[in-house]
Amino acid sequence: MSEVKKQTTVFEFGYLGNDDEISVKAQASPKIQPISGNAYRYLRKLCLCDDSESRFMRLGQVDNCEVLQVKNYAGVIFTPDGTQIEVLPKVAKNSDESTSRASLLMMLKSLKQFRHLQTNNANLAENKIPLLEVFISQFLASVNTLIKRGLKSDYVLKEGNVAFLKGKLLVGKQVKHNFINKHKFYVEYEEYLQDRPVNRLIHTALVKVKGYSRCANNQKLLQELLFAFADIPLSNNVKNDFASVKLDRGMKYYEAPLAWTKLIIDGFSPLTLQGKSNAFSLLFPMEAVFESFVAQYLKKHITGIGELSAQVGSKSLVDYDSIPYFLLKPDLYISRKVDSDIVLDTKWKVINEKNSARRDKFGLSQADFYQMLGYGHTYLKGKGFLVLIYPKTEVFTSAFPHSFNYEGGTLKLWVVPFDINPKSENRIELPF
Repeated sequence: MSEVKKQTTVFEFGYLGNDDEISVKAQASPKIQPISGNAYRYLRKLCLCDDSESRFMRLGQVDNCEVLQVKNYAGVIFTPDGTQIEVLPKVAKNSDESTSRASLLMMLKSLKQFRHLQTNNANLAENKIPLLEVFISQFLASVNTLIKRGLKSDYVLKEGNVAFLKGKLLVGKQVKHNFINKHKFYVEYEEYLQDRPVNRLIHTALVKVKGYSRCANNQKLLQELLFAFADIPLSNNVKNDFASVKLDRGMKYYEAPLAWTKLIIDGFSPLTLQGKSNAFSLLFPMEAVFESFVAQYLKKHITGIGELSAQVGSKSLVDYDSIPYFLLKPDLYISRKVDSDIVLDTKWKVINEKNSARRDKFGLSQADFYQMLGYGHTYLKGKGFLVLIYPKTEVFTSAFPHSFNYEGGTLKLWVVPFDINPKSENRIELPF
């Protein structure tokens, strides 16, 4: 495991450049964030490969410099030489890094695997530490709480050649090992030990994060926790240990550290850059994060409109010989008993309400409108409300005052912003 040596921050869709080449030029572009030559070459190789890693970034050119542009992902990228690149959401680009980082952390709580994130503590509220240190500190805090409440022991099956008879005598091995030394007994027995699968996994996760933390407080707590696990071996078979984990009655306080442990051992997120050097990345597709956060918020806050469902996929665009083709799956669907149902879709894109309505079309995508037309005709029979939800930014602060009307005027599409600022109280206003 490589140790983190250098940290840098870039916004989503930002540019990364080779510092070895940029430093040669008299004037480097302010648009480019330099990283070490080794880190750049590693990421460039991944970018050009045919594997799934190439979807995280693309090769381009800015001001006569070859660059790597991060795509629509946010999180942390690691490289084998110890470079850590923090990627923050683009919609907060005009605000400070702390606000952007806090917005991402708040949205991540809507994902099932990050439900244990605590975003209301004082240190996190000030956002003085990078994303990686946030996750490590919360994992360590959960393990610290676990130790204070007590590590659970379990009966562990052992066998050995001991000086007194206990448990079950293994006759075959007794004859083999003690034909001459008759004063010993080769037995199989149980001992009540802390060496159980869940404890081995947590110990393994503690060792794994040791090389990634640069925060003095995290390092100090980490040493203390490792001392508490000194008598517990590391997991030799992670897959089997996870399959063997059972949280008995009275072990509910194990849930949070176990959830963090699984994330850490699996590489923190489902999307990882895993090469021969075993460098991984903590990256999140922002479309999925935004969609999950909006869905969670609306389920809690919309009342009196109808029943909200997420990822409805009951209809297809066409049929061929009774076979459905091209499944239509709107992000959100509101079922209403009296009025027409409502279809909502989230888009992680920046639109500009100040752009020309005629020439620039506010930066809206024609493809998105065709997609919504398909939803409207399939789910709403061409009559009712459609809603496109975009993140709120400095250039998109309020819902468009007029609806976009498809031909006939019975199918109307509204464009509304959703506020992802952590301090916001009212995140969305629906036009109905």
